[in-house]
Amino acid sequence: MTTVPDVPTSAPPLELSAQDVVHLADELLAYHAEFADLFFRKEQQEWALKYLEGLLQPEGGKSVEPLALRVPGGNVRNMQQFLGEGAWDDAAILEKHATLVAESLGDTDGVLIVDGTDFPKKGNHSAGVARQYCGATGKVDNCQAAVFVAYASPKGHTLLDRRLYLPRQWFEPSAAERWRRCGIPEGTRFQTKLELAWEMIQHQQARGAVPFSWVLGDEAFGDSHELLGHLEQAGLRYLADVSVTTLVWLERPATEVPPAKSTGRPPCRERVVAGEPAPVRVDALAAQLPPSAWRTYEVKAGEKGPIRARFAFVRAVAARDQRPGPDLWVVFRRSMSDPQELKVFVSNAPAAMAKVELVRLSGMRWPIETCFEEAKSNLGMAQYQTRSWRGWHHHMTLVILAHHFLVRLRLRHKRGHRR
Repeated sequence: MTTVPDVPTSAPPLELSAQDVVHLADELLAYHAEFADLFFRKEQQEWALKYLEGLLQPEGGKSVEPLALRVPGGNVRNMQQFLGEGAWDDAAILEKHATLVAESLGDTDGVLIVDGTDFPKKGNHSAGVARQYCGATGKVDNCQAAVFVAYASPKGHTLLDRRLYLPRQWFEPSAAERWRRCGIPEGTRFQTKLELAWEMIQHQQARGAVPFSWVLGDEAFGDSHELLGHLEQAGLRYLADVSVTTLVWLERPATEVPPAKSTGRPPCRERVVAGEPAPVRVDALAAQLPPSAWRTYEVKAGEKGPIRARFAFVRAVAARDQRPGPDLWVVFRRSMSDPQELKVFVSNAPAAMAKVELVRLSGMRWPIETCFEEAKSNLGMAQYQTRSWRGWHHHMTLVILAHHFLVRLRLRHKRGHRR
């Protein structure tokens, strides 16, 4: 069995007691000061501090009204205005946030992780709300959907950026009034969740604040040939979950541009030459592998001991639009407790890439799920009641800051700040 080096273990919960919040007031003030100048007015600076304090408190609701009534000097109307109407710039604050994340968590082994999360909602007045599949309830439901990017390294993990998804029906003429009431900016165009993810990845690459060498995502992202193509063209390495129906060739098939016919436009796209082998499904490929192809690896440390799995690796050629794509690693992972459970990943890593590195990365997508759990359980990520586009983004920005504040505390105080 091979142990994978430098895989972060599951961190202790990001929890504070009411007493901790009081004792950490100076540290929160210092953290808030990093962003204070990015708010346009002194009042906004003050409300941002109070909002962060309210999010960090362990008890009570985290929507505006109970939060404002709980923090010293809170005012419901002023807090609502700050969150839903205040013209402060999320983008500049998140730029500063990325710089601080690089300082606390930055590592050459860092990764970006993309994932979606959903927020069940009643009514149809909140920006982007629609009947759509909701991961929080596990069914088609009334909800808002969003895409997030997280950063993870051997030092820890936190969220970096967020985008609210606007379904197509929000671009129909009948939605014009809801669009106006929610304050959705003019010129906002329809983007799929995959396009939102790519936009955030591009931004992090161009910004260069956090060092990362890989991009990770689940099946929703790994099954997108378009997104994988964007990553390849940008020179970014990825390891992505894919469905078991994914097609690959074991050897690159011969292709040709069909000869022109006497009429019509001459063809310009290559196609696979007749008689070449057809691509195979990855689950069928896994079933054909001999027992000697599988090896046990320790993926990461868990709460009850090391987590191990069986892995196999195959070099293959991606099948994209019925034509051969780039050379890929196909990584198969089987559970030790249930050998019938099969997870499949694809990666554009070079052929010489150490397999132990691919194993390490296969266990590195969990941090974004942990971020969601921590932010929803402890920081009120899903407890907002604002309906506006601006309010949603403001709330999520401040939740992201609150989460990183706790991550920094955990790094500085090891087991947390207790007195």
